[in-house]
Formats: sequence, structure tokens, C-alpha cells
Amino acid sequence: MPRYKDEPTAVRVYTICDESKYLIVRNVPALGCGDQLSKLFSTYGEIEECKPMDGEDCEPFTDVFWIKFYRVDNARFSKRKLDESVFLGNRLQVSYAPQFESLHETKEKLEARRKEVLARLNPGRSKGSATYRPDVVGEPSPASSPAQLNSIAQSVGANQRQSSNLQYNSAHDIKGSPVTMVSSDKEYFPSQSMNQTVKLVREKLKKIQSSVDHLEGEPSKRKRVDNRRRI
Repeated sequence: MPRYKDEPTAVRVYTICDESKYLIVRNVPALGCGDQLSKLFSTYGEIEECKPMDGEDCEPFTDVFWIKFYRVDNARFSKRKLDESVFLGNRLQVSYAPQFESLHETKEKLEARRKEVLARLNPGRSKGSATYRPDVVGEPSPASSPAQLNSIAQSVGANQRQSSNLQYNSAHDIKGSPVTMVSSDKEYFPSQSMNQTVKLVREKLKKIQSSVDHLEGEPSKRKRVDNRRRI
């Protein structure tokens, strides 16, 4: 539900103190459309509660609704999209209602904003910070003594030597194992046509190899010398 094209959008700056997960929606048509309004706002985030405010002053044939989101960013997004939008022929007037917040909710909102600002100022801090993991073998703790560091270094060296010996023995076993020769006349495929094709290819390869061997066995011809007289 976009705004009309002939009217410019209003620009206003909100601080974290002005923003809230509580919203007040005015100029809602008095047609008993609370469920439709709740469904509309729930498309931008999960809603905890949506109820009409009968004690609020409003224009004739309109209602005022009180909406509470679970998250502040969802309330911010819904206000940005639905403020001054058309709903059942009326323009909605969406505003924040931080006066309904409790002290605990205000603290949570400010703390979340502080963490968000710190994360934006130091984007590589969380990625580059190294943490001690005791499950990793050979990684010393920050409070390790020199004797403990020496013992850890010795154990790491012994593990490395043992792994290198295992790799050498496995490589030696592979080299010493006899190589089995596979017969070229063996049929490998269950289909007779495929075996026949393989046989034809082998025969052609043998002919090519024999022709190459025959050419290599012939004595090389002497290079002709051009003794013609040049003018």
C-alpha cells in the first residue's frame, strides 16, 4: 500500500529513546477490522499483543489501536513501511509509544543498541579475537607456567615424530608391495558388445604401436646435400 505520488514523505530523525516496540496506530476505520490490522502488522514481525484503545481521543468513525512487538527492530520496520499508508480507505498514522515501556524493557533496549554500535565500530574484533580452547592438544592456556609449557612442547614434538614414522612406514609398505599385472585379454564388462568394443580398441592400439616400433627400427636415411651451384 504505497503513499500517494503527489505528496512528499516526511523526514524525521528518531533516537533509540524515541523508538520502542510499542506502537499506536491512529485513523483506523471503525469497521471492526482489528484482526486485519494485526495481520497486516504481523507481516513485518511477530506481534505480542494488539488491542483497541477506547479511551483515546480520535476522529469520528475511526479507532486507535495499541500494538506491541517482541522486537524493537520489527516495530521500527513496520512503522517505516506502514506509516501514512492507506488501509481500507484511510491513511494510517503510526507513532512510537515509549511511555508504555517498563524500566527493564528500556534497559534491554539501550543495552542492545550499545552492543550494535560497538559491533559496527569494531567489525573485526569478534572475528579476530582468539579464545583458548582446552580441547585442542598443544595449545597452552594463558596462565601456564614455564615447566608446563616445556612439557607441552615435548609432548607435541613426540606426537609429530610418531606421526612422521607412521607416514614413512605406510609409504615403505606401499613401495614394497608387489604390483599385480592385469591381463589385457580379460573381459571386464558383463555386456558382450562392450567387451567386443574394448577388444577392437586394443587391436588398433597394438597396430599403431607395432608401426611406430617398425619405423624406429629402420636405419635413418642420409641427409641429401644440395651441391647445386648458386649464381
